[in-house]
Amino acid sequence: MSFIIWNVDPQIVSFLVVRWYGLLFAMGFIVSQQILYYVYRKEGKDEKDIDTLTIYVIIATIIGARLGHVFFYEPHMILERPLEIFSPIRFYPEFKIVGLQGLASHGGGIGILIAIWLYSRYDITFKKWKFKAPKIKRKGQSYLQILDRVAIVVAITACFIRFGNLMNSEIVGKPTDAGHGIIFARNVTESLTRSDSPIEEISYSKREGDVSEQGYRPINLQLSFKNGYDEAKVRGYIEGHFKKMITSYSYITDNIYQDPSAPVNYSLEQKRGQFIAQVKVSGVARHPAQLYESISSVLLFLILFIVWNKHKENTTPGRLFGIFLTVLFGLRFLYEFLKENQVDFEDNLPLNMGQWLSIPMIIAGIIILIRSFSSKAVQEQLKE
Repeated sequence: MSFIIWNVDPQIVSFLVVRWYGLLFAMGFIVSQQILYYVYRKEGKDEKDIDTLTIYVIIATIIGARLGHVFFYEPHMILERPLEIFSPIRFYPEFKIVGLQGLASHGGGIGILIAIWLYSRYDITFKKWKFKAPKIKRKGQSYLQILDRVAIVVAITACFIRFGNLMNSEIVGKPTDAGHGIIFARNVTESLTRSDSPIEEISYSKREGDVSEQGYRPINLQLSFKNGYDEAKVRGYIEGHFKKMITSYSYITDNIYQDPSAPVNYSLEQKRGQFIAQVKVSGVARHPAQLYESISSVLLFLILFIVWNKHKENTTPGRLFGIFLTVLFGLRFLYEFLKENQVDFEDNLPLNMGQWLSIPMIIAGIIILIRSFSSKAVQEQLKE
């Protein structure tokens, strides 16, 4: 009975489209920037370069992550809904302000690699509507040296972003019978309390009972109905449309279970003219995959920071970046076995898209890490 029922609203305030994910995303960059200031200060480098580098990385992350999601997971958007790729407004199936949803970490990583390459070689500026990009050589900031420092802070940024995924109840894991499993109830709440629904509010609680062979946990749904509904209408709704929703709508059935062949097990009471139903169902507890990755990112940050702190500006070029790629995407490859696939076409693949995209990152990380132990390569990079 140690599972968690997760029903957090992804929006911080209901009257503004400000989401926890966006706040945590921004906090990740703010914290990262302060850590980079510290790193550059300790290495005797110009801290002003951090401001320029931060702009490069933020823009590259957003553009790369969004394009990566579209190319890897929803390529049909390019032809069907191109305006929605970078639009905070969704036009299909209904008009809705949703923010920038759908970001792929692999796409963000590719964007950062390109941005840092440009930063290390060109001084890109816009003055009086004129674009200038003269070549530049930043002292002590070769491509690999910059990637090493950025890798440290990207690890801690990833921690914030994955925690934001948890607040969004997205990138969920597969069902588990582990005690730390999470029942993600937010989709259930949003589906059952839409504006045209007679249900005004839903709350969840654990109840005593045996865990099924499928790992389902016994829980209660407390449904508070809007005023103006009599008992006959409430019972008719529960036994009719409500049962159909909780047995056939995937947004709901992925998180709670009700036997379609059995009647809904509920009791009804009236308080101050409002009907309240207590419904007995089973919750589907899942691996908190977002937390696994968030915690791993913190540990990776600590490892990279400790290695850097030992040598600082004399850190072997490529060493930190190689560790970062190998560990982060190696763990990502393994965690994908515990996650649900994000899109349907992945069900027909021997490995899901996240794993296929992680493999070249892991290989690149191993090559860079091995090369960082080559004395010749070290000397060449330190001279830059």
